Amino acid sequence: MARHAPGGDLRGGRRHAAGLARPHEHGAQHAQLRGRVFALGVETLRIVHRVLDGAVTERLESLDGSGRQFVRSGTELTCYLPDQRTVLVEKAPPSLMPAGLPKFDSAMADYYLLQSEGAIRQMGEKAQVISVTPRDGFRYGYRVWIQRSNGMPLKTEMLDTDGNVIEQVVFSSLAIRHHIADQEFVPQMPTAGFQWLRDDGAPAVITETPGIWTGAELPPGFHLVAQTAQIMPGVPEPVTHLVYSDGVATVSVFVQSETIRNAPNPAHAAVAQVGNSSAFTSVESGHKFVALGEVPPATVRFIIESLMHQSASHALGMR
Repeated sequence: MARHAPGGDLRGGRRHAAGLARPHEHGAQHAQLRGRVFALGVETLRIVHRVLDGAVTERLESLDGSGRQFVRSGTELTCYLPDQRTVLVEKAPPSLMPAGLPKFDSAMADYYLLQSEGAIRQMGEKAQVISVTPRDGFRYGYRVWIQRSNGMPLKTEMLDTDGNVIEQVVFSSLAIRHHIADQEFVPQMPTAGFQWLRDDGAPAVITETPGIWTGAELPPGFHLVAQTAQIMPGVPEPVTHLVYSDGVATVSVFVQSETIRNAPNPAHAAVAQVGNSSAFTSVESGHKFVALGEVPPATVRFIIESLMHQSASHALGMR
Protein backbone atom coordinates (compact mmCIF):
# COMPACT_ATOMS: atom_id res chain seq x y z
CA MET A 1 0.00 0.00 0.00
CA ALA A 2 1.14 3.55 -0.68
CA ARG A 3 2.11 5.37 2.48
CA HIS A 4 -0.14 8.05 3.91
CA ALA A 5 -0.47 9.87 7.18
CA PRO A 6 -3.32 8.51 9.33
CA GLY A 7 -6.38 10.62 9.80
CA GLY A 8 -5.81 13.62 7.57
CA ASP A 9 -7.13 17.16 7.82
CA LEU A 10 -10.32 17.64 5.78
CA ARG A 11 -9.78 21.39 5.74
CA GLY A 12 -6.27 20.84 4.35
CA GLY A 13 -7.76 18.46 1.79
CA ARG A 14 -10.17 21.14 0.67
CA ARG A 15 -7.36 23.68 0.36
CA HIS A 16 -5.19 21.35 -1.75
CA ALA A 17 -8.21 20.28 -3.78
CA ALA A 18 -8.80 23.90 -4.67
CA GLY A 19 -5.22 24.09 -5.89
CA LEU A 20 -5.70 21.00 -8.02
CA ALA A 21 -8.87 22.45 -9.50
CA ARG A 22 -7.11 25.60 -10.71
CA PRO A 23 -5.44 23.99 -13.76
CA HIS A 24 -8.89 23.14 -15.10
CA GLU A 25 -9.82 26.80 -14.92
CA HIS A 26 -6.57 27.85 -16.59
CA GLY A 27 -7.13 25.22 -19.24
CA ALA A 28 -9.51 27.73 -20.80
CA GLN A 29 -6.59 29.97 -21.69
CA HIS A 30 -4.49 29.82 -24.84
CA ALA A 31 -1.50 27.59 -24.19
CA GLN A 32 1.37 25.98 -26.01
CA LEU A 33 3.08 23.08 -24.28
CA ARG A 34 5.96 20.81 -25.08
CA GLY A 35 6.66 17.79 -22.94
CA ARG A 36 7.42 14.13 -22.62
CA VAL A 37 5.13 11.26 -21.70
CA PHE A 38 6.69 8.36 -19.81
CA ALA A 39 4.61 5.19 -19.63
CA LEU A 40 5.84 2.07 -21.41
CA GLY A 41 8.13 4.28 -23.47
CA VAL A 42 9.19 7.89 -23.97
CA GLU A 43 7.65 10.23 -26.51
CA THR A 44 8.11 13.96 -27.00
CA LEU A 45 4.94 15.85 -27.90
CA ARG A 46 4.01 19.41 -28.79
CA ILE A 47 0.50 20.49 -27.86
CA VAL A 48 -1.34 23.65 -28.88
CA HIS A 49 -4.56 24.23 -26.95
CA ARG A 50 -7.07 27.06 -27.47
CA VAL A 51 -10.49 27.88 -26.10
CA LEU A 52 -12.23 30.64 -28.05
CA ASP A 53 -15.82 31.58 -27.24
CA GLY A 54 -16.28 28.20 -25.55
CA ALA A 55 -14.99 26.20 -28.56
CA VAL A 56 -11.94 24.00 -27.94
CA THR A 57 -9.29 23.49 -30.62
CA GLU A 58 -6.17 21.41 -30.10
CA ARG A 59 -3.25 20.11 -32.09
CA LEU A 60 -0.95 17.37 -30.84
CA GLU A 61 2.26 16.69 -32.75
CA SER A 62 4.67 13.82 -32.14
CA LEU A 63 8.21 15.19 -32.40
CA ASP A 64 9.68 11.68 -32.43
CA GLY A 65 9.39 8.74 -34.79
CA SER A 66 6.40 8.81 -37.12
CA GLY A 67 5.65 12.55 -36.88
CA ARG A 68 1.92 11.87 -36.47
CA GLN A 69 -0.34 14.85 -35.80
CA PHE A 70 -3.85 15.06 -34.39
CA VAL A 71 -6.16 18.06 -34.69
CA ARG A 72 -9.29 18.34 -32.60
CA SER A 73 -11.87 20.91 -33.66
CA GLY A 74 -15.20 20.77 -31.88
CA THR A 75 -16.52 17.22 -32.09
CA GLU A 76 -14.22 16.16 -34.93
CA LEU A 77 -10.73 14.68 -34.71
CA THR A 78 -8.45 14.57 -37.76
CA CYS A 79 -5.52 12.14 -37.51
CA TYR A 80 -2.59 12.73 -39.87
CA LEU A 81 -0.59 9.50 -40.16
CA PRO A 82 2.36 10.12 -42.52
CA ASP A 83 3.87 6.69 -41.88
CA GLN A 84 0.69 5.17 -43.33
CA ARG A 85 0.06 7.99 -45.84
CA THR A 86 -3.43 8.24 -44.38
CA VAL A 87 -5.68 10.90 -42.89
CA LEU A 88 -8.44 9.56 -40.64
CA VAL A 89 -11.39 11.71 -39.55
CA GLU A 90 -13.38 10.46 -36.58
CA LYS A 91 -15.30 11.55 -33.49
CA ALA A 92 -13.11 13.57 -31.14
CA PRO A 93 -12.27 12.48 -27.58
CA PRO A 94 -12.80 14.96 -24.71
CA SER A 95 -9.16 16.11 -24.94
CA LEU A 96 -5.87 15.39 -26.70
CA MET A 97 -3.86 16.00 -23.54
CA PRO A 98 -1.70 12.90 -22.93
CA ALA A 99 -2.83 12.54 -19.35
CA GLY A 100 -5.84 14.44 -18.11
CA LEU A 101 -5.30 15.89 -14.66
CA PRO A 102 -8.05 14.52 -12.40
CA LYS A 103 -10.26 17.07 -10.74
CA PHE A 104 -10.34 16.54 -6.99
CA ASP A 105 -12.75 18.09 -4.51
CA SER A 106 -13.58 17.73 -0.83
CA ALA A 107 -15.92 14.81 -1.57
CA MET A 108 -12.83 12.73 -2.41
CA ALA A 109 -11.45 13.05 1.14
CA ASP A 110 -12.89 9.68 2.21
CA TYR A 111 -10.92 7.88 -0.49
CA TYR A 112 -7.87 10.07 -1.17
CA LEU A 113 -5.55 11.95 1.16
CA LEU A 114 -4.34 15.27 -0.27
CA GLN A 115 -1.12 16.68 1.17
CA SER A 116 1.31 19.43 0.28
CA GLU A 117 4.91 18.29 -0.11
CA GLY A 118 6.22 21.84 -0.22
CA ALA A 119 7.62 24.01 -2.98
CA ILE A 120 10.25 23.10 -5.54
CA ARG A 121 11.60 24.52 -8.79
CA GLN A 122 10.35 22.85 -11.96
CA MET A 123 11.19 24.20 -15.45
CA GLY A 124 12.83 27.13 -13.68
CA GLU A 125 9.50 28.06 -12.07
CA LYS A 126 8.29 27.86 -8.48
CA ALA A 127 5.95 24.89 -8.19
CA GLN A 128 3.84 23.52 -5.37
CA VAL A 129 4.00 19.72 -5.08
CA ILE A 130 0.76 18.06 -4.03
CA SER A 131 0.42 14.34 -3.40
CA VAL A 132 -2.89 12.50 -3.75
CA THR A 133 -2.63 9.21 -1.88
CA PRO A 134 -5.38 6.56 -2.04
CA ARG A 135 -6.65 5.32 1.31
CA ASP A 136 -7.00 1.75 0.01
CA GLY A 137 -5.77 -0.52 -2.78
CA PHE A 138 -8.65 0.10 -5.19
CA ARG A 139 -7.28 3.24 -6.88
CA TYR A 140 -4.03 4.84 -7.97
CA GLY A 141 -2.34 7.88 -6.49
CA TYR A 142 -0.94 11.06 -8.04
CA ARG A 143 1.80 13.58 -7.46
CA VAL A 144 1.39 16.94 -9.18
CA TRP A 145 3.81 19.88 -9.61
CA ILE A 146 1.66 23.02 -9.99
CA GLN A 147 3.10 26.32 -11.18
CA ARG A 148 2.44 28.84 -8.43
CA SER A 149 1.95 31.84 -10.70
CA ASN A 150 -0.91 30.46 -12.83
CA GLY A 151 -1.89 27.04 -11.48
CA MET A 152 -0.78 25.07 -14.55
CA PRO A 153 0.46 21.49 -13.95
CA LEU A 154 4.13 21.29 -14.95
CA LYS A 155 4.54 17.63 -14.10
CA THR A 156 2.16 14.81 -13.18
CA GLU A 157 2.92 11.32 -11.92
CA MET A 158 0.51 8.41 -11.53
CA LEU A 159 1.55 6.01 -8.73
CA ASP A 160 0.60 2.38 -8.23
CA THR A 161 -0.48 0.90 -4.89
CA ASP A 162 3.18 0.52 -3.84
CA GLY A 163 3.98 4.14 -4.64
CA ASN A 164 5.90 3.35 -7.84
CA VAL A 165 5.57 5.70 -10.82
CA ILE A 166 3.63 3.99 -13.63
CA GLU A 167 3.02 7.06 -15.80
CA GLN A 168 4.64 10.47 -15.92
CA VAL A 169 3.92 13.59 -17.92
CA VAL A 170 6.57 16.30 -17.87
CA PHE A 171 6.28 19.61 -19.71
CA SER A 172 9.66 20.96 -20.74
CA SER A 173 8.25 24.30 -21.91
CA LEU A 174 5.01 26.21 -21.44
CA ALA A 175 3.80 29.42 -23.04
CA ILE A 176 0.44 31.05 -22.32
CA ARG A 177 -0.58 33.60 -24.96
CA HIS A 178 -3.60 35.82 -25.45
CA HIS A 179 -3.95 34.83 -29.10
CA ILE A 180 -3.21 31.71 -31.15
CA ALA A 181 -3.89 31.99 -34.87
CA ASP A 182 -5.97 29.41 -36.75
CA GLN A 183 -2.89 28.60 -38.85
CA GLU A 184 -1.23 26.98 -35.83
CA PHE A 185 -3.82 24.20 -35.96
CA VAL A 186 -2.99 23.33 -39.57
CA PRO A 187 -0.39 20.51 -39.82
CA GLN A 188 2.66 21.56 -41.79
CA MET A 189 3.03 18.39 -43.82
CA PRO A 190 2.30 17.52 -47.45
CA THR A 191 -0.76 15.26 -47.75
CA ALA A 192 -0.85 14.88 -51.53
CA GLY A 193 -1.51 11.25 -52.36
CA PHE A 194 -2.70 10.45 -48.84
CA GLN A 195 -5.78 8.26 -48.41
CA TRP A 196 -8.60 10.07 -46.60
CA LEU A 197 -10.88 7.94 -44.43
CA ARG A 198 -13.88 8.86 -42.34
CA ASP A 199 -14.90 6.67 -39.42
CA ASP A 200 -18.33 7.46 -38.04
CA GLY A 201 -18.63 3.92 -36.82
CA ALA A 202 -19.06 4.51 -33.13
CA PRO A 203 -21.31 1.81 -31.70
CA ALA A 204 -24.99 2.73 -31.76
CA VAL A 205 -26.16 3.45 -28.23
CA ILE A 206 -29.66 2.79 -26.97
CA THR A 207 -31.11 3.55 -23.58
CA GLU A 208 -31.36 0.71 -21.13
CA THR A 209 -33.44 0.58 -17.96
CA PRO A 210 -31.66 -0.38 -14.73
CA GLY A 211 -31.52 -4.15 -14.48
CA ILE A 212 -29.97 -6.79 -12.29
CA TRP A 213 -26.60 -5.00 -12.14
CA THR A 214 -27.68 -2.05 -9.98
CA GLY A 215 -27.45 -3.92 -6.67
CA ALA A 216 -23.91 -5.22 -7.06
CA GLU A 217 -21.44 -4.58 -4.25
CA LEU A 218 -18.66 -2.21 -5.32
CA PRO A 219 -15.28 -1.07 -4.00
CA PRO A 220 -15.63 1.78 -1.48
CA GLY A 221 -16.50 5.08 -3.16
CA PHE A 222 -17.38 3.59 -6.54
CA HIS A 223 -20.89 3.86 -7.90
CA LEU A 224 -22.70 3.27 -11.18
CA VAL A 225 -22.69 6.52 -13.17
CA ALA A 226 -23.96 5.32 -16.56
CA GLN A 227 -25.69 2.33 -18.11
CA THR A 228 -26.36 1.93 -21.82
CA ALA A 229 -26.69 -0.81 -24.40
CA GLN A 230 -24.48 -0.68 -27.49
CA ILE A 231 -25.05 -2.33 -30.83
CA MET A 232 -21.65 -3.85 -31.65
CA PRO A 233 -20.59 -5.14 -35.09
CA GLY A 234 -20.93 -8.90 -35.37
CA VAL A 235 -22.87 -9.25 -32.12
CA PRO A 236 -26.57 -10.16 -32.56
CA GLU A 237 -27.72 -8.75 -29.21
CA PRO A 238 -27.01 -5.38 -27.55
CA VAL A 239 -23.99 -5.31 -25.23
CA THR A 240 -24.62 -3.69 -21.85
CA HIS A 241 -22.08 -0.98 -20.99
CA LEU A 242 -21.74 -0.07 -17.30
CA VAL A 243 -19.54 2.80 -16.11
CA TYR A 244 -18.40 2.95 -12.50
CA SER A 245 -16.46 5.82 -10.90
CA ASP A 246 -15.29 7.16 -7.56
CA GLY A 247 -15.17 10.67 -9.01
CA VAL A 248 -11.54 10.30 -10.14
CA ALA A 249 -10.97 6.75 -11.38
CA THR A 250 -13.34 5.15 -13.92
CA VAL A 251 -14.03 1.53 -14.86
CA SER A 252 -15.98 0.42 -17.93
CA VAL A 253 -17.71 -2.97 -17.89
CA PHE A 254 -19.17 -4.69 -20.94
CA VAL A 255 -21.69 -7.51 -20.44
CA GLN A 256 -22.46 -9.80 -23.37
CA SER A 257 -25.02 -12.59 -23.29
CA GLU A 258 -25.38 -14.04 -26.78
CA THR A 259 -23.60 -17.14 -28.13
CA ILE A 260 -22.40 -18.21 -24.70
CA ARG A 261 -25.88 -18.33 -23.17
CA ASN A 262 -25.98 -22.13 -22.96
CA ALA A 263 -22.24 -22.72 -22.79
CA PRO A 264 -20.67 -24.11 -19.59
CA ASN A 265 -18.75 -21.62 -17.49
CA PRO A 266 -14.98 -21.67 -18.03
CA ALA A 267 -12.77 -22.91 -15.21
CA HIS A 268 -10.79 -19.70 -14.92
CA ALA A 269 -10.91 -15.96 -15.45
CA ALA A 270 -8.30 -13.80 -17.17
CA VAL A 271 -6.66 -10.68 -15.77
CA ALA A 272 -4.20 -8.45 -17.60
CA GLN A 273 -2.31 -5.26 -16.80
CA VAL A 274 -0.51 -2.98 -19.25
CA GLY A 275 1.02 0.17 -17.81
CA ASN A 276 -1.65 1.90 -15.75
CA SER A 277 -4.57 -0.02 -17.31
CA SER A 278 -6.10 -3.21 -15.96
CA ALA A 279 -8.54 -5.64 -17.56
CA PHE A 280 -10.49 -8.59 -16.20
CA THR A 281 -12.60 -11.06 -18.18
CA SER A 282 -14.83 -13.88 -16.98
CA VAL A 283 -18.08 -15.73 -17.71
CA GLU A 284 -20.96 -16.53 -15.36
CA SER A 285 -24.52 -17.76 -15.97
CA GLY A 286 -24.31 -17.19 -19.71
CA HIS A 287 -22.90 -13.68 -19.42
CA LYS A 288 -19.43 -12.65 -20.55
CA PHE A 289 -17.97 -9.82 -18.44
CA VAL A 290 -15.09 -7.55 -19.50
CA ALA A 291 -13.85 -4.74 -17.25
CA LEU A 292 -11.32 -2.07 -18.28
CA GLY A 293 -9.94 0.89 -16.38
CA GLU A 294 -6.93 2.87 -15.17
CA VAL A 295 -7.16 1.21 -11.76
CA PRO A 296 -5.32 -1.60 -9.94
CA PRO A 297 -6.17 -5.18 -11.02
CA ALA A 298 -7.91 -5.73 -7.66
CA THR A 299 -10.54 -3.14 -8.61
CA VAL A 300 -11.63 -4.67 -11.91
CA ARG A 301 -11.59 -8.14 -10.30
CA PHE A 302 -13.76 -6.95 -7.39
CA ILE A 303 -16.34 -5.38 -9.70
CA ILE A 304 -16.55 -8.35 -12.07
CA GLU A 305 -16.76 -10.93 -9.28
CA SER A 306 -19.55 -8.91 -7.68
CA LEU A 307 -21.45 -8.73 -10.98
CA MET A 308 -20.90 -12.46 -11.48
CA HIS A 309 -22.40 -13.14 -8.06
CA GLN A 310 -25.33 -10.89 -8.97
CA SER A 311 -25.79 -12.79 -12.24
CA ALA A 312 -25.65 -16.19 -10.53
CA SER A 313 -28.15 -15.12 -7.86
CA HIS A 314 -30.51 -13.81 -10.53
CA ALA A 315 -30.21 -17.04 -12.55
CA LEU A 316 -30.92 -19.09 -9.42
CA GLY A 317 -33.99 -17.01 -8.65
CA MET A 318 -35.33 -17.56 -12.16
CA ARG A 319 -35.40 -21.33 -11.70
